[in-house]
Amino acid sequence: MEGTVYKSTGSWYVVRTADGTQWNARIKGKLKIDEEISSTNPVAVGDTVVFEPEDEAVKTAIIGSVAARNNYMVRVSPHNPSQKHIIAANIDMALLVASITDPRTSTGFIDRFLVTAEAYHIPAILVVNKVDILKPKHMAILGQWADIYEGAGYKVLPVVATHADSLTELKTLLAGKVTLFSGHSGVGKSTLINQLIPGLEIRTNAVSGWSGKGQHTTTFAEMFDLPGENGAYGGRIIDTPGVKEFGLIDIERELLSHYFPEMREELQHCRFNNCQHRNEPGCAVKQAVADGRISEERYVNYASILESIEKKW
Repeated sequence: MEGTVYKSTGSWYVVRTADGTQWNARIKGKLKIDEEISSTNPVAVGDTVVFEPEDEAVKTAIIGSVAARNNYMVRVSPHNPSQKHIIAANIDMALLVASITDPRTSTGFIDRFLVTAEAYHIPAILVVNKVDILKPKHMAILGQWADIYEGAGYKVLPVVATHADSLTELKTLLAGKVTLFSGHSGVGKSTLINQLIPGLEIRTNAVSGWSGKGQHTTTFAEMFDLPGENGAYGGRIIDTPGVKEFGLIDIERELLSHYFPEMREELQHCRFNNCQHRNEPGCAVKQAVADGRISEERYVNYASILESIEKKW
């Protein structure tokens, strides 16, 4: 039988077949994977798998193989920094939920997420939550983020997860797609998903008494169906555990600048083909930064990521 992995707990997987039947499945013995990559989790949410029923009565099964993936997205394994962990597979879009305050999301974190999405050829958007609690100084930062990331070609959507009327554009973007949701714990990701899928009620905890916002308590990746009109397919959301850091892995330093869209346009104008855009003469990227065509903050984050890659050598 064939199905899609909707949830992963590390040892057991929830697999759903085309008719909506759910099976609790596990891996036993040698697993056949069409596209072999070294990771801490051979099966990920979003994977299409072939399985054999083990117990029809209680719907348990054994996964025998994983079909070739259209794509996947990885980060450093939280348990082993030298290994990669597949966040999800077969994704149409990657969405980062960020907040300017309570808690603060750094642009360094945002850029690491976007670099990973670029490296795996997955379109990405930035959703900025909790804009209802922003003070004037925070609103200025929101304006800066819009300038930086929209200037780099990314969609930036300010929302209030508890206000359904602020999510109209987001719902349009999600329709018919499989979208990965990621972000720090506490940015309101669970609250946002609960608003998008009425009745789901993913558990949230309070971040602080004065804000009344929810802290993400997801512990395993899980996929949910979005409601569609007249019973039509509305798309899917892959909810992931909140992360403190988005660790990059298998990103080559020579290719890093290619994962910054605004830098890609300048690379061909650098004097040297192997320019790392630091101290080389005739660097078109540094000139674009000086001219204000590339955000200085994005460039600083590029240099920081490049340094972190070189430290691993």
